[in-house]
Amino acid sequence: MKKRAITRRDFLKKAATLPLAGTFIPAILERKGKRKEQVPTKVRVVLVREKDVLDEKGKPRYEVIERIMDEGVCALFGTSNAREAWRQMIKADDVVGIKTNVWNYLPTPKELEDYLKKRVMECGVPEEKIAIADRGVLNHPVFQRATALINARPARTHHWSGMGTCIKNYIQFVPRPYEWHADACADLGKIWFLPEVKGKTRLNILVMLTPLFHGIGPHHFSKEYIWPYCGLILSQDPVAADATGLRILLARRKEYFGKERPLQPAPHHIFYADTRHHLGVSSSERIELIKLGWQDGILI
Repeated sequence: MKKRAITRRDFLKKAATLPLAGTFIPAILERKGKRKEQVPTKVRVVLVREKDVLDEKGKPRYEVIERIMDEGVCALFGTSNAREAWRQMIKADDVVGIKTNVWNYLPTPKELEDYLKKRVMECGVPEEKIAIADRGVLNHPVFQRATALINARPARTHHWSGMGTCIKNYIQFVPRPYEWHADACADLGKIWFLPEVKGKTRLNILVMLTPLFHGIGPHHFSKEYIWPYCGLILSQDPVAADATGLRILLARRKEYFGKERPLQPAPHHIFYADTRHHLGVSSSERIELIKLGWQDGILI
């Protein structure tokens, strides 16, 4: 039987009873008068897909990006409208840096950048207090004053880290990124605790419109190894977003190659960001995955 697409209306029937996105709300359990350890709730990740998000040339349609992003943030924050969700993230007095990725073959789509800037401005932030950038953020005056960050980059295999991720997207916040390549970029999670970014990220978006699932070499790219997955992954937890994206890439590799084929090098920076640096959650058992929209070929 074909699975029915889950709409925002379906989700919102339950949203009011669910915890907010990406939060660790401690539950103190008591038994026989003794206080037990704090038990964190699951971290919420939203995967939203729409088969018509790309036009016949593979270019994103802005109106569809806007619609699925609005549905995604509503599901993430359990709100009835996108404006309310965005106002939970961004305040009028914020200075906002939108960290994107400019890799020539698979950059953050301009349509998504335009959407993010529009929604931030609707929160009351003036245009001069918003910047969209990738390289050079350390010296960018808006990013230097930023009180809020939005992180958006496409998912792809990567020569140094195994996978290009939301976690890795912050490597431009260090003066010498090449110094973080050791052991397949194992300690990228540490960057998130630097003063330039610590505690500032309000939303992570792992772009899964046409992910790159295979390649060899430092600048690999082949259209043979991308596919129209037509999705976006949203979370306040970059580790949970990346771990979800990794599961999809591995499933696609198995589907394409006909067998399990791990990424080389292993993208263990995702799991170390959890187990070593305590940035977020990588285990699927601790992720509440909300799947919206187009379900065919979802792979997860």
